[in-house]
Amino acid sequence: MHYEIHGCLDADAPTLVLSSGLGGAGAFWTPQLSILAQDYRVLVYDQLGTNKSQASLPEGYSIKSMALELLDLLDSLDIHHCHFIGHALGGLVGLQMALLRPQLLQSQVLINAWSSPNPHSARCFAVRKSLLRDSGPAAYVQAQPLFLYPPDWIAANSERLAKDDEHALAHFPAPITVLRRIEALLNFDIEAELASIQTPTLLIANRDDVLVPWNRSQHMANVLPNARLELLKYGGHASSVSDSEPFNRVLLDYLAERCGQVDAA
Repeated sequence: MHYEIHGCLDADAPTLVLSSGLGGAGAFWTPQLSILAQDYRVLVYDQLGTNKSQASLPEGYSIKSMALELLDLLDSLDIHHCHFIGHALGGLVGLQMALLRPQLLQSQVLINAWSSPNPHSARCFAVRKSLLRDSGPAAYVQAQPLFLYPPDWIAANSERLAKDDEHALAHFPAPITVLRRIEALLNFDIEAELASIQTPTLLIANRDDVLVPWNRSQHMANVLPNARLELLKYGGHASSVSDSEPFNRVLLDYLAERCGQVDAA
């Protein structure tokens, strides 16, 4: 998989691993990279089957498959401890890693993620699948901001989104790859194992997220033994992009808290 390492190269610097959502691109984290790179070693990567990590995904591809791919990458880079930050699908990868190799994760930040399917999100993804199958990648790409961002932000950023759409369409993966990634997230369900995850966890959710109801994060905060919820009022599903300043502040405060605790230990 394509990856990049940014920021502090000091061997003692805390390592952050950033995993994006369904789109899979490490570039999703651009609004966070410059500030995180000041104090941390930051790894971003393109998930398999996306962007610069083009590949054909097998039938039955799963979130566990994605977690094992990332674990292989981290092993190849001799990364044995890290703080994990995952958005949506990326958060599911983090939860799966916490089950597969809990000693790796010093903490995790899960943004608009979930531990099991819910009817609302399933309906949204069914619409996206139908758009891709019946109308093609152009319609899928054009609809994507409706699920990610608040309406006023979309209206104010039409030129930027037009450029983003053009780029996304030019680099769109094989439709079967996108469909198999969607199936992987729809099939993810660790409800029976959720309470066993001891990793310190910050859950960030948005009240105005139209793709994943914020109470899915509230549910995880109630069940995970070492978790708390930070609920943001604005920004939609991808508030790290649409309202990055308050998002970054919450993220930096939590990382400072966790890394201070790790250093003290």
